Amino acid sequence: MNIPIISGLAELSDAYDGFILDVWGVVHQGGDAYGEAVDCLHQLRAAGKRVIFLSNAPRRAEKVGDSLEEKGIARALHDGVLSSGEAARFSFEAGGEPVLGKLGKRYFLLATPSDDDLLYGLDYAPSATVAEADFLLAIGLSDARPDLAAHEALLQDAASRGLTMVCVNPDREVIRLGTRELCAGALAARYEQMGGAAAYVGKPHPLVYRLSLDMLGIAQKARVLAVGDGMETDISGAKIAGIDSLLVTGGLLAKQLGVSRLDSPEPAALAEICRQAKQRPRAAIPALRW
Repeated sequence: MNIPIISGLAELSDAYDGFILDVWGVVHQGGDAYGEAVDCLHQLRAAGKRVIFLSNAPRRAEKVGDSLEEKGIARALHDGVLSSGEAARFSFEAGGEPVLGKLGKRYFLLATPSDDDLLYGLDYAPSATVAEADFLLAIGLSDARPDLAAHEALLQDAASRGLTMVCVNPDREVIRLGTRELCAGALAARYEQMGGAAAYVGKPHPLVYRLSLDMLGIAQKARVLAVGDGMETDISGAKIAGIDSLLVTGGLLAKQLGVSRLDSPEPAALAEICRQAKQRPRAAIPALRW
């Protein structure tokens, strides 16, 4: 398997009219936006390209947009933001895929209290205990339960009651300022190992790509490129959606590839990782740069 490694997005940009960009590991890693990524966005806009951000952030899209702006990515540099949290709210409210509105009205929240606003304004309410809940709403780990072990008893209880876990961030981990942190996807994976049922909203699942393509407004999928650093989310999701993908190697895979963020990987090592994942992106790039 041969995966072309490009040095900058300019090498592929003429082939596409719209770009679906991942956030974490592509434009920032928890701190300020990468300078080369901001420059790349300017170049895309100057070329008349449509650009949206698709994030597995389990919160409202407006919050993600605000965060991007705070980190140095002006709203003029993109055409919108879609988060897995926004897609989940859409599903609860309007019956998107998967249909979450049939689970009941009371949820047990797996997150920090500050994240308990995803369903505000809708006919849903948090429950104080698993016993009172109709489903689990997994947004992430909290200070009170900082690892999987701290969730074991709670998840066993929920699984024994037949509760579905709605996972609003399928990512299993993220790198924040150089440190790997578990995400809601790790909770959902553990829950399924216990025999519990999980419903996922976010990459790589189809709903967020359908909504993203609607946002882009580009009829031909062949003219859309998804860019991300997650093999199981960004690259797999693009394949499922029927669009091309560009793998950023300096994010989640950097350690496995033995490279720093801006360095190109060894072609053989990259090919082996793609082979093991059964994925074939259109190309790879060390970082989002022009």
